[in-house]
Amino acid sequence: MVKARTSAAELVETGHVRINGVREKSPGHAVKIGDVLTIALDRTVRVLKVAAFNERRGDAASARVLYEELGEAKHN
Repeated sequence: MVKARTSAAELVETGHVRINGVREKSPGHAVKIGDVLTIALDRTVRVLKVAAFNERRGDAASARVLYEELGEAKHN
């Protein structure tokens, strides 16, 4: 969803990420296959289901197969 781990950690620390409906404040919190992430990013909220993990870090295209997009909503 973001390009850098520091940006992802900042989203979590500032309360913009929920895991299975519970607001997460710890960037190191482990996620499991099947977990649903709700991420408030810019003016949208994305809802994603973790489908798989990759052993190595890859590009955005390879990351897209690791989650299922469940929804997106725009904020005013």
